[in-house]
Amino acid sequence: MSESKGIEGADEERRRILALLLAGGAITSVSGACAAAETTDEGLNNNLLWAVAWKQTAAEYRALCYQAYNIARMRLDDALRQQKTGDRPLAIITDMDNTMLHVGSYWGYLVNENMDFFDDAVWDEWLPNNLVTAVPGSREFFNYCSDRGVDVFYVTSRDQGERTYEYALVQLKYLEVPFADEAHLFVFRESSDKTPAREKIAEKFDIVVLLGDNLNDYKRDYYVKDVDERLALMERDRADWGTKFILLPNPTDGNWVRAIFGESEPPPTDENRRKLKAAATRLAWDGR
Repeated sequence: MSESKGIEGADEERRRILALLLAGGAITSVSGACAAAETTDEGLNNNLLWAVAWKQTAAEYRALCYQAYNIARMRLDDALRQQKTGDRPLAIITDMDNTMLHVGSYWGYLVNENMDFFDDAVWDEWLPNNLVTAVPGSREFFNYCSDRGVDVFYVTSRDQGERTYEYALVQLKYLEVPFADEAHLFVFRESSDKTPAREKIAEKFDIVVLLGDNLNDYKRDYYVKDVDERLALMERDRADWGTKFILLPNPTDGNWVRAIFGESEPPPTDENRRKLKAAATRLAWDGR
């Protein structure tokens, strides 16, 4: 064999090996892309998965709910011991959604539909179906209040059209909680500001505690568009937590979302997903 033929043969072999390597890389890239698409199609990268799974399955979630209502009972017992003949009647004010109504099936639906942000249209369709359950500890506490002559007022911010109030009242009756009547239910359709209800109730009652899953349920001050400002307000009021206001856990929605995105129900855009990632990495380790 001549030297030139030997070189040509070696070149041909190298080309063959290179072609095989390139083909393998292409196959790997295609299979990787398919796997990524499959993961996306199954919703395995949904932003809501950890938070919704926690609310659905964690014993810690239920324990925090019981803890909140146990503290509420302690505050009520203290107030009853101090009450004297002739004093004004006592009252409890509670938010509804995620405070005494568990709305886990709504969030589960979003996950199943590969939706990763709150969806108002789905919420409005879901809510009238009465798929709620009682938040752990809530019904027992409200019955405890009723047995001791303490009124419970339910205050919520919703808008499902003309039947909004009816839907809220039906849910209270469905859960068989005390004071499920028009005298004890406040529904705000046009605003999330619950201050008017608190002021109205305070005209006739001494408010023992307020219950909510959102600091805006306590004071309108928390309806701001800046994370650090909201944190500073929380520090200002820290003596009130567990004494005047009792907070229920809610990692899926609320006005903490507004502080990140500038609105409480941001649309599901990639820009907003980047904002969510930026919020999640505010204190991230740099790896060094």
